[in-house]
Amino acid sequence: MTVNQTAADRPADGDLFVDPDGDDAWSGTHPEPTDDSTDGPLATLEGAKRAIRDRKRRAEFAGPLTVWLRGGRYTIDEPITFDPDDGGPITYAAYPGEKPVIDGGVRIDNWSETDVNGTTAWVTDLPAIAQDEWSFASLFVDGERRPRPRLPKGEDEFFWIEDVPGAGIDGDHFTSAGTREFIAREGDLDPDWQNLSDVEVVALHYWIEERLPIESIDPQTNRVRTELGSVFSLVDDVGDRFARYYVENVFEALSDPGEWYLDRPDGKLYYVPKAGETPENTTIVAPKTTRFVELAGDPEAGEHVEYLRFQGLTFRHADWKQLDPSAELETYWPQHYDPETVHANVPQAAFHLPGVLSATSARHCVIKDCTIEHVGFYGIELGDGCRGNRIVGNEIVDTGGGGMKVSGARAGEDRSRLTGENQVTDNHIHDGGRVFHSSIGVLVRHAFDIDVSHNHIHDYYYSGVSVGWVWGYTEHVTRDIRIENNHIHDIGKGLLSDMGGIYTLGGQPGTVVRGNHIHDVRRRNYGGWAIYTDEGSSHILIENNLAYDTDSQPFHQHYGRENIVRNNVFAFGGEGQITLTRPASGRTSERVLAGDDEYASFTFQRNIVVTDGRPVFVGRRSLLLDDDAYRSILSDANLLWDVGGDEPRCASGTYDAEANWIWTDDYTLEEWRESGCDRHSVVAEPEFFESETRTLDTSAFEGSPADELGLDPFNVEDAGLRPPEKRD
Repeated sequence: MTVNQTAADRPADGDLFVDPDGDDAWSGTHPEPTDDSTDGPLATLEGAKRAIRDRKRRAEFAGPLTVWLRGGRYTIDEPITFDPDDGGPITYAAYPGEKPVIDGGVRIDNWSETDVNGTTAWVTDLPAIAQDEWSFASLFVDGERRPRPRLPKGEDEFFWIEDVPGAGIDGDHFTSAGTREFIAREGDLDPDWQNLSDVEVVALHYWIEERLPIESIDPQTNRVRTELGSVFSLVDDVGDRFARYYVENVFEALSDPGEWYLDRPDGKLYYVPKAGETPENTTIVAPKTTRFVELAGDPEAGEHVEYLRFQGLTFRHADWKQLDPSAELETYWPQHYDPETVHANVPQAAFHLPGVLSATSARHCVIKDCTIEHVGFYGIELGDGCRGNRIVGNEIVDTGGGGMKVSGARAGEDRSRLTGENQVTDNHIHDGGRVFHSSIGVLVRHAFDIDVSHNHIHDYYYSGVSVGWVWGYTEHVTRDIRIENNHIHDIGKGLLSDMGGIYTLGGQPGTVVRGNHIHDVRRRNYGGWAIYTDEGSSHILIENNLAYDTDSQPFHQHYGRENIVRNNVFAFGGEGQITLTRPASGRTSERVLAGDDEYASFTFQRNIVVTDGRPVFVGRRSLLLDDDAYRSILSDANLLWDVGGDEPRCASGTYDAEANWIWTDDYTLEEWRESGCDRHSVVAEPEFFESETRTLDTSAFEGSPADELGLDPFNVEDAGLRPPEKRD
């Protein structure tokens, strides 16, 4: 897949050196200044780029070459761009035993004490802010992201929209046009708030957030007009009610320790210190850039950035801002596009956000053992025309957006922009979506032959891994994706709906979901699944996964066809264990082949399904028990067990007006078998799966009921990060 490009572990002749205390006028061939201080290391990455280009112009570049960054802080205020002329083989690496930090922030000093809203706060003057030369929406204190003041105060507290002019709350509204107006409930919002246009409404519904700056509030009617338009109707996703929201960046709410507020017109920054913090012992950093590095090739011109490697570097402190998603909406979701409105988001995964390290038409490049922290967008992005790259062993933490994006041209677009043959392995991706809550740990869109393996992904508000990105049986690029041996947990966190630890869309032949350990998936109103094959997901093999402790079912297929679900353990779903919500034909589509209902939605065999009083299979009786049920689910040779000792059962369910799950129609295992399913399945204690500890015990497999049914023993001990020596 990739050229075996490795970095030297120690400097060699011809290498370059960079040091924050260096000088770009020096040669860069010495790791330290010479005794007479006439030569030494360079000072910046830009200086190193120029030095390498000079060597190439003089035909003195023999390669491979390593640029060694000495420990310290390298400040930048705009991205560093590498174009095809900067190609390698070149490695930019941390000097042995040292920690270089590419820092997009500046330290804020000169604090004085003041009183704000009856609270003691610090304040400092920032003239560049008042002169509209700089602004920022993030602040980091002693290595932590700190919040702007919000209302309601509690993270689990929200306001509710009273009404949306011209909209109703009946039925399915998310595909309808969004809005720039709503009616707030009496007393929730104040038209006299300071700098009202800097206050943002953050509406939460379905599977996205809508970040809507306030334009005006009518004090008589509580009618709120926002600067940006919502992409979905501002209704709640379940129940007869409008959306919930919080407001952020309210000066009058500045009161809690750790909160901050930037008064842009006056150029003043306020901060409420935590206990023990003083201006002398506290490091406060505001970002100056939103991105760090861009590999800028041109796939349609055949110009690639090749053989660059970044290893052991830390990228820290970058900001976020609202981006205009109009182009994406016009291309991908024209039903949401309004040429007169700039919208607050795209309809899923905040995929319009860039990576703070991004690449277009990059070939055989590597980002390895780097740290990306305290940033506002996605961490790393492989975009159009990226082939043969490796993203290995990095930590991506505290991101406003997601962790990783891999995406390229869609079917029918210019083939030079196709993206594939990339590896995303052994990365620790956590604590993301802090601003754009709908962001994803690893997002793969319109790409092929992608290895997403051995990653540890946790603490996101939406899905852990998402792959595919066509809805239904539409022509697609996605195929041969390996989602293997990832540890994914603490996903959703009760904020959004309709998510999965692993989430797929559309047909993707050759895709394998194998050996993953997924647990603790929490939804807001509905849809917290471990493995979720949505909207036409087809031709996917799902095997040897351990999935448990989900608010909804560990496995859910919306509609799709000819998926194989075998040799997994699914346990302790809050709303049952396995569900199908549409037959294989799914929605009406011109691309659905005639006779599509003759295809099975999925084959479900040799799985262990464990429950605690919840049904095993969940779905409408008409879908699962009619004469065609065997064509929807081909289920047999499974091991079923209720830890309470009851006979496993099946049922239908739905949500009431308050988004509570209610059972509507139980049916027995015998009725399920009469439909043609699970006639050879066994009701017995698994033994192989330890219910109390949620672990797999391979020593108990031989002779167990699972063994007798033909299951293959597996464990997920290797899921997640591997030690460095096992990564290549």
